Amino acid sequence: MSEVQTPAPFKTSRTPDAAPRPTKVLTRDVKVVYGQKQALHGVSIDIPEKSVTAFIGPSGCGKSTFLRCINRMNDTIVGARVDGTIELDGVSIWEPSLDVVELRARVGMVFQKPNPFPKSIFENVAYGPRIHGLARSKADLEEIVITSLQKASLYNEVKDRLDEPGTGLSGGQQQRLCIARAIAVSPEVILMDEPCSALDPIATAKVEELIDELRANYTIVIVTHSMQQAARVSQRTAFFHLGHLIEEGPTDHIFTNPLEQRTQDYITGRFG
Repeated sequence: MSEVQTPAPFKTSRTPDAAPRPTKVLTRDVKVVYGQKQALHGVSIDIPEKSVTAFIGPSGCGKSTFLRCINRMNDTIVGARVDGTIELDGVSIWEPSLDVVELRARVGMVFQKPNPFPKSIFENVAYGPRIHGLARSKADLEEIVITSLQKASLYNEVKDRLDEPGTGLSGGQQQRLCIARAIAVSPEVILMDEPCSALDPIATAKVEELIDELRANYTIVIVTHSMQQAARVSQRTAFFHLGHLIEEGPTDHIFTNPLEQRTQDYITGRFG
């Protein structure tokens, strides 16, 4: 990791939860540079376990860049440099003993556009458990696939066509298949980067309902352009602007009584 200088000190406004949950992901002073452009300026946030944290802000503000730091997806971008502290359960994600493949199994990701593999529905979900050696037998693998599809609220819709291509599903079903694929390797954290932006309102509602169900067992972080979606699905919201984390706190507080004028201006549509 390269040392990156922040131009000026910046203080994020924070409102604690009335009943705080234990921290699952801790970040301190995270900076990201792409080539000559600094995309993130010293972001620090505690992400609580088994809850939904939403990242909001205008396009290009750094929220997706920060999301990709949590499972080291920025490692795959040529010229990207990341500095700062990121811990999962108190252990640095850059700890030499922590394999990046293992990290990405523990911290799953669902992307903006549904991206099922060009394989059957069954094989889409079975792929991760198979390469990670999570199934001791064919029966184990089938159980993991069925359970994952059930958790993703998709099994009843596809149980009679598990051998058909995942690409043949509707957009909303494809996104839930991708969520099932992420769940199949037993992650602890699920990162979602605009998971509903390519979906129609009915499919979006199904995914939002699923997110609400999943938070009982997973820590979820969602990037969304939709403030209505953030208000519906999250318990905490973080507002990003120009690479800074401006404010974070309980979602109802952020939307009804923000501490920062910039947050107020964004959520009331004065810019964005």
